[in-house]
Amino acid sequence: MTGRAKRKPKASQDSGKGSGKKACTEESQAAPPPAVRSEQRDEMLQLYKLQMPEDLYHFWDFCKELCPDNPRGALKDALGLQLVGPFDILAGAHKGADNPQPVFHLHWRYLYDPPEFQTILLGSGDSQHHIGYYRDSPDSLPSFVGENEAKKGCAIVQMGDNVFAAVILYLSGGRRKERGSKRAGGEASAGLEARLRDRAETLGLSLEQKTKAMKQRDKKVVTKTFHGAGIVVPVDKNDVGYRELPETDAGLKKILKAIAEARNDEERVKAFGPLQEMVTFVQFANDECDYGMGYELGMDLFCYGSHYFHKVIRQLLPMAYSLLKRNLFGEILEAHLSSRGKDHLDQLSAH
Repeated sequence: MTGRAKRKPKASQDSGKGSGKKACTEESQAAPPPAVRSEQRDEMLQLYKLQMPEDLYHFWDFCKELCPDNPRGALKDALGLQLVGPFDILAGAHKGADNPQPVFHLHWRYLYDPPEFQTILLGSGDSQHHIGYYRDSPDSLPSFVGENEAKKGCAIVQMGDNVFAAVILYLSGGRRKERGSKRAGGEASAGLEARLRDRAETLGLSLEQKTKAMKQRDKKVVTKTFHGAGIVVPVDKNDVGYRELPETDAGLKKILKAIAEARNDEERVKAFGPLQEMVTFVQFANDECDYGMGYELGMDLFCYGSHYFHKVIRQLLPMAYSLLKRNLFGEILEAHLSSRGKDHLDQLSAH
């Protein structure tokens, strides 16, 4: 195997400007502090075991002003976006849901969503486009907002560090063409964008696609992984914490393709040889505190998407999360792998 010739991504520094369509009501007023009750915050933490950022609550207030009767659908007609996930909790939709035992970590969790990703907005159903928060650790607030189209692959594209920035970037980007001429442009679009920008400015939120904090995070990213958003692990002054895999991304994908597309079990067992060798290297790396190696390999296998790798993923990722003290991500991963591909995206509906 050759040495890995990856890595650190050069960050895109684009920021978007654009327009979207009119929402339910006219002007939104200057935003007060989030109106969410402390009990709702506590319930969110109890159900998700994750701390939610303030921009989520401010965005909920914004959408309640746009469409008081249906805040979760406030952007549906204009942008084709539906508020889901934690917004369902704020709307009380989980109370009396058709599914008596929803698993909130699986609520709108798509095929390629790693444990670090949490869906908050749904876009096109055709491409399974969705937008969500990405956390480097379950104990921290999100590092950025990202988007994925599960029908197209595992790529996660960064869209700023708050939901206002993400929606404006969505509104001004190529998605508008996908929504078609019926929803395109006009004064109403400019009006919605202006209200979003005005509220973000009032709240002191950045609308840059790549904020200063995100650029600082890029310096800590040890490898992009297949999803492109990168992973962060502690690396000390002696470079202990991460070591590269002995394959390039292209080389690893070739190995995984040979396994996934093997014509029979005998061929598949043989194709597993190089991967099993890498798993052995990971065990050596873990012994020497380079926990990032197993994290990377496990994440790449997860991102490849084939069920043939679930057993190896279970060997690698929960261990990596445990060693990195990110145990909740291991719990989310196990729940996801157990139901992956079953299409139970909406955990509040009857299955």
